[in-house]
Amino acid sequence: MQVDTKQINAYIDTLDADRAAVVLKLFNTIKKALPKGFEATISYGMIGFVVPFDLYPKGYHCKPSLQLPFINLASQKNFVAIYHMGIYAKPDLMDWFVKSYAALGIGKLDMGKSCIRFKKMESIPYDLIAELCSKMSPQDWITCYESAFIKK
Repeated sequence: MQVDTKQINAYIDTLDADRAAVVLKLFNTIKKALPKGFEATISYGMIGFVVPFDLYPKGYHCKPSLQLPFINLASQKNFVAIYHMGIYAKPDLMDWFVKSYAALGIGKLDMGKSCIRFKKMESIPYDLIAELCSKMSPQDWITCYESAFIKK
C-alpha cells in the first residue's frame, strides 16, 4: 500500500496528543487490515484510503479527477469518525457491523449512512474496525460501487 506519509503525518501533527494517538492507532489498524491495493492519502481534508487510478482509472463519478474513495478517517470537534463507503453501499455489511458492534456491549452505536462516530476514545473497537476493513478488496469495492452508484 502506497502511503503519503508526509501529508498524513502533517494531518496527525495538527491534533492534540491524545487525539493524535487515537487517530494514528486507527490509521495503522485500517492500513494493516485492508486488502492489498488500496492507497492511503489525504482525501477531502481527511486521511483517506482510496482505489488508485491504476486499478480504477475512471475515478470518482462525482469528480473523476479524484481517486475512488473507500474509507476516510477524521478527527472532528467532538468525535473521531470513520467514513466507510462499503457499509453505505452494502446493506448486508451494514447489518453485520451493527450486530457485531452490539454484541461487544460497549454502548450505543453512533452511526450515519457511512459514518461511524466515536465520542469515547477508550471505547473504540479496534479489532472490529480491522475486521470491517478486511471484508472488501479494491475489486469488491469497484464492483459494489459501480452497481450502487453508476447509472448505466
